[in-house]
Amino acid sequence: MTENKGVNPENLDQDLQDLIAQSDTGARQPVGITARLMLFVAVGWSLFQLWLASPLPFIINFGVFNDTEARSIHLALAIFLAFMAYPALKNSPRSYVPIQDWVLALVGAYCAAYIYIFYRELSGRPGLPTTMDLVVSGVGLVMLLEATRRALGPPLMIVALLFLGYIFFGNASWMPDVLQWRGASFNKAMSHQWLLTEGVFGIALGVSTSFVFLFVLFGSLLDKAGAGNYFIKVAFAALGHLRGGPAKAAVLASAMTGLISGSSIANVVTTGTFTIPLMKRVGFSGEKAGAVEVASSVNGQIMPPVMGAAAFLMVEYVGIPYPEVIKHAFLPATISYIALIYIVHLEAMKANMQGLPRREITTAKQTVIRSLLFVCTLIILAGVIYYGILIQKQIFGDAIGWIMAVECAAIYFAGLFFASKYPDLELDDPNQPVLELPALGETAKSGLHYLLPVVVLVWFLMIEMKSPGLSAFWATMLMIFIMLTQRPVKAWFRKQPDHLSEIRNGLQDVVDGLATGARNMIGIGVATAAAGIIVGTVSLTGIGQVMVEFVELISGGNLMLILIFTAVISLILGMGLPTTANYIVVSSLMAPVIVELGAANGLLVPLIAVHLFVFYFGIMADVTPPVGLASFAAAAISGADPMKTGFVAFFYSMRTAALPFLFLFNTQLLMIGLDHPFQVVMVIIVATIAMLVFAAATMGYFITRSKLWESAVMLLVAFTLFRPGFWLDMIEPPYDDLHPETILAEVEALPADANLRIDVEGINLEGKDVRKAVMLPLGPQVSGHDRLYHAGMEIREEDGRVFIDNLVFGGPAEKAGLDFDFEITAIKTDADRPPKEVFFLPAFVVLGGIIFLQRRRRRFENAAQAA
Repeated sequence: MTENKGVNPENLDQDLQDLIAQSDTGARQPVGITARLMLFVAVGWSLFQLWLASPLPFIINFGVFNDTEARSIHLALAIFLAFMAYPALKNSPRSYVPIQDWVLALVGAYCAAYIYIFYRELSGRPGLPTTMDLVVSGVGLVMLLEATRRALGPPLMIVALLFLGYIFFGNASWMPDVLQWRGASFNKAMSHQWLLTEGVFGIALGVSTSFVFLFVLFGSLLDKAGAGNYFIKVAFAALGHLRGGPAKAAVLASAMTGLISGSSIANVVTTGTFTIPLMKRVGFSGEKAGAVEVASSVNGQIMPPVMGAAAFLMVEYVGIPYPEVIKHAFLPATISYIALIYIVHLEAMKANMQGLPRREITTAKQTVIRSLLFVCTLIILAGVIYYGILIQKQIFGDAIGWIMAVECAAIYFAGLFFASKYPDLELDDPNQPVLELPALGETAKSGLHYLLPVVVLVWFLMIEMKSPGLSAFWATMLMIFIMLTQRPVKAWFRKQPDHLSEIRNGLQDVVDGLATGARNMIGIGVATAAAGIIVGTVSLTGIGQVMVEFVELISGGNLMLILIFTAVISLILGMGLPTTANYIVVSSLMAPVIVELGAANGLLVPLIAVHLFVFYFGIMADVTPPVGLASFAAAAISGADPMKTGFVAFFYSMRTAALPFLFLFNTQLLMIGLDHPFQVVMVIIVATIAMLVFAAATMGYFITRSKLWESAVMLLVAFTLFRPGFWLDMIEPPYDDLHPETILAEVEALPADANLRIDVEGINLEGKDVRKAVMLPLGPQVSGHDRLYHAGMEIREEDGRVFIDNLVFGGPAEKAGLDFDFEITAIKTDADRPPKEVFFLPAFVVLGGIIFLQRRRRRFENAAQAA
């Protein structure tokens, strides 16, 4: 292997460990009693979170905490460990904790725990804080901001400070008129931000407490057990022999690791230390090798089921069940990964790269047959498990839980029996040459038991429809059982002596996993709390409406400019922020922009599409220079220039940047509005083809090197496949406008759970003219008046005009921004027109023409080279 230019190989591992420690677990590693105390607190935090999620407190009626108390303890432990684990400055001591950090840790923990300690007293005087309450609140905010700076760097702290400053100085004469508000007193600000659940102790910290910690802990235990290395080995065994194989394996390994990872930087370092050197060995430059790893690792943050912990926040902010979030996010994330593998393939084709040697040679026919058998086996197995459990539920009733536990244990021990027949997977040295790839079958069988907790997690989430917290609890408990038993049971199957030492090793793995999971949560815990300052400021000052007016001003009301400016601002706001804080910030500030200005321009989309739009662009900040931390981590491994690596990674991620614009206008890409399995299959196939064509167009290479006009035509084909309705809308409008007098009859005729689209206009409470389109849910099929009431409004007619006469408090109509005396100017119904899919035919015909031209040109090029 060629050494990394400019990087000392002996110091590389230590540099990377320092980088991931600074970003995830904390760079300070003290010794002696301090180390034992930190281990005790970290393990205690993990056990506390498992206790919270378990049903035990309610069964024995002991140790039950309400949401606010749990959030208080959660933040207290996060702040304490933040000051203990993260040094204040670069030159601060790493081997011990200075006295000032002890003081800060204890003071910060007390301020956060103040809500729990004095919960009864505080609940008895809401809105009437004492001097002590205000002092603790002020000091607590300072401690939180310093903990945030240490754990996450300055960006989030600076953003939070700016929002705090806006609370106090929003009425200053030097503040631009568009940003001014009346201002707030210190009492009001502290009460809102610290003593109530509007700010720091709000929804974001609640999600971190209830859901995020358990998923991060589950991922930590899974990795500690050896699953991370298993995923990498399986990916290499499956794809390493293909053109650019190490890069394709890197994408697949990062996708599997990203399923359970909450950190793009940790993902880069975990898989990149092995994949990047191998990519360079088969011909990728340092920049491209690093960029592939960055693009695939950052994509892990948009991949269900965890999505960098943003999935759980979306449940609260969007107000839909967790399985719905996963369903909507799945297809865009999947086709994005498929496209990245294709981009790697095109890079390998352009450079005529080869794969790594493998142990057994198979023909293409054998590979296809094996792949089909594998897929069919998975489908049959899934069906057997699903219907088998349904039948057992009917037979065993309430005892099904114990029956399932016995069956899981049997499957687990059978998996260990198979695994014991193969050597344990060891961590490879990327500096050693790869003589041949491991056999896929042997590699896969050596760790099948790692898949069982993932299957249990998905089953509870998607089939049993349990809460994310309870699902993660059972999966984590199974993971702990696996870690305790896999070593001694394997040793027993292999007839090896000294089972007791293997039991001790397993117990040590569990303790290490619990501690690592807690330390991984320090940054997320303080990030969600600090982001709560921003959410609290938005709810206190109404700055969200200011962002709406600002974007409307700079865009001139043009819909595409509104979306472009929203995307750019989301990208800027996301720079330097971890995934959780990133989503909280962009969803609080930018999602209302698209909702309000989109409605004013006739763009009505489900709220989940809007939140995914701003989330995708916020995540792109992890890639984009000059702040893309994932690019810096990859460059440290590849020895390449970090800025160049970031720009190449951004180029590779263009497909991720294009997707939000596409699914905003074609929500079928989010599995919305698909009523038949055939439609689902067609959307998946067409979207995958469209994404591959888009990747080929942007890479300038398809079957052979593309001409400029060919790339332009392929972009047009990809756009047509992604959004065929664009062309149909130019021929026939999508909706017919009906007179509002017919609203009762139209509403009564619509099917159950349909949506009503109407245009409204009027003057709101601020005296501003409002013209917008809204979409309201109608619920079950009853009378017209009752269905309108379900939508949150009552109407009256005056001289042939229809007005909103009354609003249901907190109903859909009020949430959509409607007000008393707004006039309904039109009812929009779906127009009777041909299906938009008719435009797929000309798109595929044009694509076929491009394929024909490029195949012919490729033959001529090959003949010329042979001559």
